[in-house]
Amino acid sequence: MTETTLINDRYRIENTLGKGGMAVVYQARDLTLERNVAIKVLRQKYSTDPAFRQHFHQEAKAAANLSHPNIVTVYDFGFDAERLFIIMEYVPGKDLNQLQDEIERFEIHQTLTLMGQTCAGVGYAHRAGLVHCDIKPQNLLITPDQRLKVVDFGIARALASINPGEKADIVWGSPHYFSPEQAAGIAPSPASDVYSIGIIMYEMLTGQPPFTASTSIELARMQREVLPQAPRELNPEIPPELEQILIKVLSKEPAARYRTADQLGRVLMAYQQDTKGTRQKPPLITTGTHSSTAATQPFESPTTPEGIQKKSNPLDLDWITILLALLTLIAVGGLVPFFLWVFFVYNPPIR
Repeated sequence: MTETTLINDRYRIENTLGKGGMAVVYQARDLTLERNVAIKVLRQKYSTDPAFRQHFHQEAKAAANLSHPNIVTVYDFGFDAERLFIIMEYVPGKDLNQLQDEIERFEIHQTLTLMGQTCAGVGYAHRAGLVHCDIKPQNLLITPDQRLKVVDFGIARALASINPGEKADIVWGSPHYFSPEQAAGIAPSPASDVYSIGIIMYEMLTGQPPFTASTSIELARMQREVLPQAPRELNPEIPPELEQILIKVLSKEPAARYRTADQLGRVLMAYQQDTKGTRQKPPLITTGTHSSTAATQPFESPTTPEGIQKKSNPLDLDWITILLALLTLIAVGGLVPFFLWVFFVYNPPIR
């Protein structure tokens, strides 16, 4: 397709955003609604299988029902010029993979903020009964105002319907980030997405993925059998509590992890709130030279202009409270004779 191609007599391709093994992504103009969109056009060899086309439509419908600030919205899908296509919200900015190429490793606050947004979007899909199956940095888009949006819900699930001989090369095409159960050929669950988020967190905090190998087969074996190096050995600035969260997320058994992205998101939010009052936040994202300074600094309590904290005097008395108490005592005491008079009026003593 060229930049002058018109898809479905409505979407005019303007430029190429990216290419992959299964599809090409274009920026285009919706001539009907007059807005920019992104179009993912699947390669022809995946578009000609009728069974796959039907399953692709089913997954696209499910993805189109997702409406969340941290999920790229699906507008339309169809088949044109022997190609399947899906129309999505156009998100300006960069994906997380591009930011990782620019930043050696992320600050702790940066990681928690971005992964918290990831968990919010993926967790929403989990509540809707959808598993992403292919969480990776390329599928996490970050806008200039630091909003993270997850893309490609339904695509990996649709590709699961192709013949088993191709599945290892296509569905599980991100061996650095898929879960041990996916590596073993077992159907993924929400806990599988949680594991993939954990791999991304590990890479953001340490500057390297937990597993590297020369072949996808070896990577799959490592995901199933090898424990990752302790994150603090690679980055001593990682707090021990955060390391424990990360180790739990990367458990080999799904039942040992957080079960859904919502659950992981709540844990990360609680941790961030616990440290908010005692640690200083660095800037969210920098695209220049990465600073190796500590991600958090002690928070100093406010002081007086002289630099001495003001302390309360234990001898200072609250005179207003004391006065109100005295008035109450006088009022109550004055009512006692009145009550006695009323009592004896209606109950005179017997003579």
